Amino acid sequence: MVTIRAACLTRKFGELTAVDNLNLQVEEGEIFGLVGPDGAGKTTTIRLLAGILQPTAGDAWVCEKHVVRQSEAVKEDIAYMPQRFGLYEDLTVLENIEFYADIYCVPSGQRPARMARLFEFSGLAPFKKRLARNLSGGMKQKLGLACALIHTPRVLLLDEPTNGVDPVSRRDFWAILYQLLKEKVTILFSTSYLDEAERCKRVGLIHKGRLLRCDVPADIKRQTRCESMEQAFVSTVNENEQQPQ
Repeated sequence: MVTIRAACLTRKFGELTAVDNLNLQVEEGEIFGLVGPDGAGKTTTIRLLAGILQPTAGDAWVCEKHVVRQSEAVKEDIAYMPQRFGLYEDLTVLENIEFYADIYCVPSGQRPARMARLFEFSGLAPFKKRLARNLSGGMKQKLGLACALIHTPRVLLLDEPTNGVDPVSRRDFWAILYQLLKEKVTILFSTSYLDEAERCKRVGLIHKGRLLRCDVPADIKRQTRCESMEQAFVSTVNENEQQPQ
């Protein structure tokens, strides 16, 4: 089942084309990596899929709902975690999660079980009473993810969630994502860390708003005759720039 679909999706800001005629499909229970450098169009793509931005042209659907015409319905199925998630630093870990439970209208009877589960797999249980401002960068990202998951979304949109996070926290974060995949949560994950592309089922290489290549990481390396994703990305960009526009 296709959970995320974009057809000729385009977004312009004046003279700048941030997302250029993007076509994409992500299957249910898949982790898809949108990989590219800063300014490649990753954030704009995710905001379009989340219904935060409207496209200049093209269409997109999430859980078979149109992101513009059915934007409110789409928001019920997704969790969007931007680069700077809106944690309240003067609230404790528990109070932040409770606050997002209120925002998402999670029934009070369901909250204890959901919170217990989130604390268990995030490892945040010992820090329930700690103020968010006193958490490390990696722990803040885990808390942001826990807040985003409190309403059990079907789709998780993550915008460079491991940017600036230490290697151990990055490993822990990915362990949490793999647990979610077992529950058929669909994850679209953007990153500028090319080594993280290896962790995804499929990746899309994006540059200057254009999706240049989309496939299984091993196949991308085979197609470009490269040993690493970094080399494969450079090869793909060079190949694209040599083609007539």
